[in-house]
Amino acid sequence: MNILTNPKKLRGFERHFKVENVSRRSILKGLGIAGGFVLAAPVMSRTAFAAYETGASKMPHGTVVDPRVFVSIAPDGIVTIVGHRAEMGTGVRTSLPLIVAEEMEADWSRVRVQQAPGDEVKYGNQDTDGSRSTRHYLLPMRQIGASARTMLEAAAAKRWGVPAAEVKASNHEVVHSASGRKLGFGDLATDAAKEPVPGIEGLKLKDAKDFRYLGKGQIGIVDLHDITTGKAHYGADTRLPGMKYAVIARPPVTGGKLKSFDATEAMKVSGVEKVMEVKGWPWPSKFQPLGGVAVIARNTGAAIKGRDALKIVWDDGANGKYDSVSYRASLEEAARKPGLVVRKDGDADAALKSADKIITGEYYLPHLAHVSMEPPVAVADVKGDKCEIWAPVQSAGGTREDVAKTLGIPEANVTVNVTLLGGGFGRKSKCDFAIEAALLSKELGTPVKVQWTREDDVHHGFLHTVSVERIEAGLDKNGRVIAWRHRSVAPTIASTFAAGANHAAAFELGMGLIDNPFEIANLQCENPEAAAHTRIGWFRSVSNIPRAFAVQSMVAEIAAATKRDPKEMLLELIGSPRIVNLSSVKDPWNYGEPYDSYPIDTGRLRKVVELVADKGGWGRSLPKGHGLGIAAHRSFVSYIATIVEVAVDDKGKLTVPRVDTAIDCGTYVNPERIESQIEGAAIMGLSLAKYGEITFKDGRVQQSNYDDFPVIRMDESPLVTNVYIAPPGPDTPPSGVGEPGVPPFAPALINAIFAATGKRIRNLPIGKQLEA
Repeated sequence: MNILTNPKKLRGFERHFKVENVSRRSILKGLGIAGGFVLAAPVMSRTAFAAYETGASKMPHGTVVDPRVFVSIAPDGIVTIVGHRAEMGTGVRTSLPLIVAEEMEADWSRVRVQQAPGDEVKYGNQDTDGSRSTRHYLLPMRQIGASARTMLEAAAAKRWGVPAAEVKASNHEVVHSASGRKLGFGDLATDAAKEPVPGIEGLKLKDAKDFRYLGKGQIGIVDLHDITTGKAHYGADTRLPGMKYAVIARPPVTGGKLKSFDATEAMKVSGVEKVMEVKGWPWPSKFQPLGGVAVIARNTGAAIKGRDALKIVWDDGANGKYDSVSYRASLEEAARKPGLVVRKDGDADAALKSADKIITGEYYLPHLAHVSMEPPVAVADVKGDKCEIWAPVQSAGGTREDVAKTLGIPEANVTVNVTLLGGGFGRKSKCDFAIEAALLSKELGTPVKVQWTREDDVHHGFLHTVSVERIEAGLDKNGRVIAWRHRSVAPTIASTFAAGANHAAAFELGMGLIDNPFEIANLQCENPEAAAHTRIGWFRSVSNIPRAFAVQSMVAEIAAATKRDPKEMLLELIGSPRIVNLSSVKDPWNYGEPYDSYPIDTGRLRKVVELVADKGGWGRSLPKGHGLGIAAHRSFVSYIATIVEVAVDDKGKLTVPRVDTAIDCGTYVNPERIESQIEGAAIMGLSLAKYGEITFKDGRVQQSNYDDFPVIRMDESPLVTNVYIAPPGPDTPPSGVGEPGVPPFAPALINAIFAATGKRIRNLPIGKQLEA
């Protein structure tokens, strides 16, 4: 534990839950405070030992369990806990420190949170994506808190001259019940810091029945006050003395490059100071900048006007003919032919040939853009071989690594300060915008802010893949499904990293394709080739979106064809409670988690279907023009089921009166955040289903802003969204929450539309397909 001996640094907070950035600079300043004591953390901290195995150890730099890294106690008793993940609305900057506070018996009202800079050697992995923060850090954070508690108890026992077993931490104090003596955490801080960090194997964790915070009540996020009052610090809020402002004209076609530019008119714009070429990397190049022409100015508005005045000639390169209409036709053609077999149970081909009836569904989903409220932005200050970054990045450690490599300086010389993220959805896992700022700052010798506009964000992002999903289901004479063949065709995220990547990566195959949980004897999954012609990247829920849409739509189509209830059809296909056997799949991907800890458990999937059907009133009487749809999906090792009620009037206007969702995410920390994320997933899911579509012509994105890539407004949002959290089983490890809510929404919506109107929609977005 660090002992912060300048109480003024912590007393100046305007409210209890102020969030600060902690840096090496502030730590060194603390070391020099007269009369104080700081126990510095070692360079290499101990790696966590987990009671249940997760995939955390396989992430870059794994996990770190050391209270001296994450916990500080001031003499006045204020406890400061470091949040090392990025906050973008999931509440992770609250939930992880809350776990520490719970275990160390800290009073949450006397806890402050500091944001860690990018330093994965010190803090462990900092990638805030994959819905993995809580599932990888629940146990390590508990161990950190328990270690701090043990050190405080040991310090009190020594001061009183009693055995440590006779004292106990409770609500920000250590108590000796036999004598009635008490000492506050602040009184013990200096002595506690001198205690050795206890070994993890001997730590005693709290019994869940004694939890005061975890899984209890409604704990608001620490940033809520500042966000709602406009005091929160986002990427664009960073201001440095002497800072210049830049926007960049980037190649309009992926893989294109600059041929020439004329800056004459741009330099006439008031406030514009310089126009310069920005280095680009040949595509594919991971997250390196696209290159182009930068306009440097005294403010962002002038820079944008200057960019508008540029005259640029581009070489479009190999992707200049990319066209969404013709590309879709090529995907559909590929889906109708055999592809690479990635799972084969039984003999689907023979079973389809012998089937009494075959139902075929072909489903199309276009490219999608992240369009988070805050477009990418970064500030960089490069001085010699040192670089400091301020940016809303999801991967602070990855940004630090990539910036260092690009600038050719030691990683230790790069400081990445993480601001609040105004949305991320996977886009801000890619740090191209931070690298751009670093390159310009190095060239100019001054701090530089690179601001992306909404148009930049739509035109030059890392898009969600476009896909065609074709499913053929063979039924016997009794209407029972005896064969299932699913072909999934889509350009892969791997194409962002390597040329010639035309098949889905293992992690993409494991998102709703090869992990199909249905109890069907003859099941085959195939992955035909598809070449990428733009940058493809992670998007909230990734490949689960098209797969869940196709699979759960097909379930409802089968139910309609056999005149069955869709919920009963879904439960029949899920089958008996069991652990799904994936022995026919070579190295199946399971969200990076060991299958022993996180198997595909159909009992849990059935449970959320039954829970949402019960709580959501499945089968209830509805007015004319209304319909219910249901869908269920496992993703990010969580189980989720959604019922959507729609109303469609005689002109085709679609509204959503009610949404009900049940989630089984194992052991959970903060139910308020779970509800919030599921509510947000319903809004995002509805928005994507109604409007989400990025198209290309001549290699160029045809959309630009919210006028032609709209998101739903308040009056279109679901009127009521109910969330039901399934009680976890004994010792069930935590699983993902941020992403699983999105995949089942679209199929539940489309199935509800069918129930209301008899119209089956297989191509998204819905657009005008419901208009009379």
